[in-house]
This record gives sequence, structure tokens and C-alpha cells, in this order.
Amino acid sequence: MRFIFILFFGVFSLQLSAQKNIHELWTSELQRYVDNQGNVDYKNWKKDPSMLLAYLKSLEENPPQDYWTKNDSLAYFINAYNAATVKLILDHYPLKSIRKLITPWRFKLFSLNDKKVSLNHIEHAILREMDEPRIHFAINCASASCPKLLNRAFYAHTLKKQLEEVTRDFINDPKRNKITKNKISLSRIFQWFAKDFGNKKERLAFIQHYAQQPIDNKAKVTFLNYDWQLNE
Repeated sequence: MRFIFILFFGVFSLQLSAQKNIHELWTSELQRYVDNQGNVDYKNWKKDPSMLLAYLKSLEENPPQDYWTKNDSLAYFINAYNAATVKLILDHYPLKSIRKLITPWRFKLFSLNDKKVSLNHIEHAILREMDEPRIHFAINCASASCPKLLNRAFYAHTLKKQLEEVTRDFINDPKRNKITKNKISLSRIFQWFAKDFGNKKERLAFIQHYAQQPIDNKAKVTFLNYDWQLNE
């Protein structure tokens, strides 16, 4: 029995190590083509998308397994969403906005367990079902008002820290949210996905937790226009 346990644990550790190594390829590409502000060099990336394609293929060949933790799956699907979005843009570049494409979020461009799925499926049917509202600040829709595309992959073992980092960065970014004590102008993300953040009181508490600026509980809430220009 002990031998079986050790053998299982060894295989389990090797598989998770392989998963981490897969995401290292994505980090390498992000470091090469994305700056610290989340701006993407699509022009040069389009010249050599081979490593991006290799990464997506690796993800497709190593889908989530039953023994994976929630963080394993979250990291996998956040990275898959971001990488697939970049591929979508590169396939149609030069492009001024992702919205110039017809139903871009419905393109079936990623294979999951031998079935083609869309960005919509990854976001709404998988990620949003995992009860983690901070995913909205980790996935990137290739637009100026989106959360920044982090220039390193998400990893299961650092996911908690990374989600805290991107959430705090997004909420306190004056280009994406304008926060004062008595008035907050929020990204449309908080309006479109309101149910993921709870009721109005819970949403305000969520923002107060991360905001550097104190916010009154009776602060007036409005929503900013969304800039869909390409994040380049």
C-alpha cells in the first residue's frame, strides 16, 4: 500500500511539474512581446507566432484532470483564454479593435478534450463557474480598457498572490477606475459582471478592500465608457 501511495505521489508530482513547465513557454513569449504596462507588440509577434502555437497545442494536449486543484484549473484556463485571444488578434492583424471582428468571442478556436470551444465558453461556462471574481482582472480581451495583460503566466502555486496583484492594480489604475471618497467611476466590468461581485453592498466592499483611497459607504457610483482600441 505504501509503495502504491509513493508511486502515485511521484507520478502526480511529475505531472504537475510538467504543467508548470508548459506555462513557462507562455511566460517566455509574454516577456518578449508584452511590456510592464500590458501593451502588446502584435506587429512583431505576428512575424513569429510559432512558440505561441506550440504553447496552445501543449495546453490542448494536457487538459485539466480530475485530480487537479482549483488553482491548477484556474491557472490553466486563464492562460488558455489569454493565449487564445492573442492568437485571434494575430490571425487578423493589423486590426484597430477586437470588435472589428464579427462575434470574436464565439470563434471556436481552442480544443478542449477534442472539442472546439470559444472564448465565451472558457469565460462563462468554465471560469465564471469557479466562484472566483478576480478572474475578471486576469483575463484580457485585447483592449485598452481591459485589465492589463500580465507579462508572465499564471501558475497554480502563485495564483493567490497573482490574483491579488492584478485586482489591486486594476482597481487603483486611474485609466480604468476613478475613485474618490464620495464618488467612484468604475470600469464597465463591474456592471457587466455585477452578479459575480454580489449585491451593491458586497461589490462596494470588494472595491473598498483593494482601493488605496478610502471610500464612503454612500459614495455615488457611475460607470466609465469602455475603450475597445487594441492594447498595443
